[in-house]
Amino acid sequence: MSFVLRLKYFFEKHGFNATSRLADKLGMRASSVRLFFIYISFVTAGLWFGVYLTLAFWIKLKDLIRAKRTSVFDL
Repeated sequence: MSFVLRLKYFFEKHGFNATSRLADKLGMRASSVRLFFIYISFVTAGLWFGVYLTLAFWIKLKDLIRAKRTSVFDL
């Protein structure tokens, strides 16, 4: 068996068991814990996208307020 497949099986065996152990300690279903982690990953990714859009809007607004004049006679 190749090294990559052994590594894959190791992470599948021990990594997916983490949510089951956490759910057992909290007294919940494992699917609820997995769903929570999925929702949290989407929220954190969406948060930074919102920050990016806010900064882009702020820069565009700054350019609209502060007009760029090419010469002195554009006043």
